[in-house]
Amino acid sequence: MAAEDIKTPYHEQAPGDSPLRSVHTENLPQLFQQAEIALMISTYQAGRLILARNDGGTLNTHFRNFASPMGLACDGHRLAIGTKVAVWEFRNQPEVCQQLEPPGKHDACYLPRACHVTGNIDVHEIAWSGPELWIVNTRFSCLCTLDRDHSFVPRWRPKFVSGLAAEDRCHLNGVALVDGQPKYVTALGATDTPEGWRENKAFGGVLMDVESGEILARGLSMPHSPRLYQGQLWVLESGTGSLSVADPQSGKLDCVAMLPGFPRGIDFYGPYAFVGLSQVRESAVFSGIPVTKHREELKCGVWIVDIRNGQTVGFLRFEDGVQEIFAVQVMTNTCFPELLNWEDNKQVVSNSWVLPDKALKDVQRRQD
Repeated sequence: MAAEDIKTPYHEQAPGDSPLRSVHTENLPQLFQQAEIALMISTYQAGRLILARNDGGTLNTHFRNFASPMGLACDGHRLAIGTKVAVWEFRNQPEVCQQLEPPGKHDACYLPRACHVTGNIDVHEIAWSGPELWIVNTRFSCLCTLDRDHSFVPRWRPKFVSGLAAEDRCHLNGVALVDGQPKYVTALGATDTPEGWRENKAFGGVLMDVESGEILARGLSMPHSPRLYQGQLWVLESGTGSLSVADPQSGKLDCVAMLPGFPRGIDFYGPYAFVGLSQVRESAVFSGIPVTKHREELKCGVWIVDIRNGQTVGFLRFEDGVQEIFAVQVMTNTCFPELLNWEDNKQVVSNSWVLPDKALKDVQRRQD
């Protein structure tokens, strides 16, 4: 994209925060409007959930505070957010939009409904399957679900992990559901010692089949975010900066696009992949991986790739305050959603009630 194709959106921020500046390609608001979508983006590094929304030809980035938000799962009605020690659940209550300013602008409003305290299990990707929420429990090297009585319920772990321990033995990080069940997962190493994956993080990554427990592909560079879309298995090889298609039979990965950052977090809509990119930190976690050879050129934001030809068709790039993205979620059939959390929106949350339909006939409205 040429420089003249970039325009700067306005931003909303809490008083005293450093400016969370971003730029975007000029075509992005029109793409969002035509597709009737918005984006939800998590950044644990900045402690923010970001809603990217078309606002009259400009992309509005709207920030909400959370403690290290990572995994996101949204189906239009339910929203789950994995944070440092808890999983928050929200429900879309469109009626509350009438209370929001400016009137008539919002078409979805997510209100908090439950908070499940997991403890620090290093929640990574999460996904809804009917009433269940599947969670990548990275600290205990397993897939788990939740119930009312326990911190978490372990449901599956790799064959090479001998038991449950709060040791991040393989850095299990990504999950893809097929027909409502976990099917593919990614990990940074096939290791069974405390943080053993770090020894060969540059090329020790694996792609696994959950049902069989078999390793489908080895030697990957920090793989993340497996997804089955349009009959193909997509994987981000974060250490090389690539978006690839994997062949589950041969274990071969074919690169579709090279991206200018550390790719992690992906969602699809139509012919487009929405990929989260991060700038890598000067730390032991990222040292020695191929993408760091061009550290000064790496970007942070969301890149939109046409999966038919691998070409970048647009991007939202953060320039200050946000350096790392974890999850990207396309919100369909909504153009200007809102999310009200307890920390930032006590007044509205305190005075919004949602009742069963049967109870509404007994509600008496105050006469002014």
